Amino acid sequence: MANSQSNARLRADAGAPTSGVIHVRTRLTADFTVISNALAQRRGSAVTVGVAAYIASLPDRSSVTITTLCAHFSEGEILISRALRELEAAGYLERRRERLSTGQIRTRTYFYDVPGSDPGVDPDPDGPPEPPEPPEPPRPRRQAAAAAVSPAPEPAPAEETVAVPVQAVAEPETPIPLANTDTDTDTYIDTEADPQAIAVLAALRRIDPRLALTAQEAARLAPAVTRWLAAGILPTHITDHLTARLPDTFLTRPAGILAYRLKETPLAVPALARSTDASVRPAIALMQNCDGCDRAFRAAEPGRCRDCRSGNRLRAAG
Repeated sequence: MANSQSNARLRADAGAPTSGVIHVRTRLTADFTVISNALAQRRGSAVTVGVAAYIASLPDRSSVTITTLCAHFSEGEILISRALRELEAAGYLERRRERLSTGQIRTRTYFYDVPGSDPGVDPDPDGPPEPPEPPEPPRPRRQAAAAAVSPAPEPAPAEETVAVPVQAVAEPETPIPLANTDTDTDTYIDTEADPQAIAVLAALRRIDPRLALTAQEAARLAPAVTRWLAAGILPTHITDHLTARLPDTFLTRPAGILAYRLKETPLAVPALARSTDASVRPAIALMQNCDGCDRAFRAAEPGRCRDCRSGNRLRAAG
């Protein structure tokens, strides 16, 4: 009898898979980290899984601050801080603020292989040693007893001293130099600055508290304000000019902005033209009563008003 033949599909030989990932397993005996598949296969951000795997591979007492993690990864602070918050929300990371016996507050970071585990033992048993307590000062009684027991030292020979008369030192009349924070040279406060200019500069802080000036800065700006006052600008107008449209944040000291705005001196107000002879005034005609209509009008001599004169001309012409 002939062999039966089947048209069924033959089974493929077992071998390498034709699709998907192919694992090349190597048994590791050192320098490896065991993490759960729930963490390694966590859905969501790959940065979160990478940060978790990196923290799990670190030894105890390693720094895992945002600054340290940003120095290791190429991501910025926003992604790193978001990954830490996601690990905290999932229960893999916990940060506790604990107070030491010295009163200092320290933040301890716990990383759990499985969320919900109990830390159990303190992960930092060999932490930094506590500073020793300061020794107690010796009591006065003990010091007195020790002084009574110990022999008194022999007095040293007295050295000859020469009395030096103390003379009163007169204060210098020159102004005292103040250290300049901008340059290495010494600057002097101008004691002859215009008091009105100093008052204008000192009142600026009432409008904007950021415009609080030091005495040295006010002395440097006072001559420019004096020139503005001499040009006929009122103090209120100077204040409005210095405080209008100021930036939200100052990149330099406010004195620099004020100096820039006071750099250009405005033109002086021209004086009003006056007559050469102030005593000569134009003559004003007196009030007269019209002889025809008895109406008042201005004229040098009595007579008729303009309407009566024009009416007489019209009648004469007719």
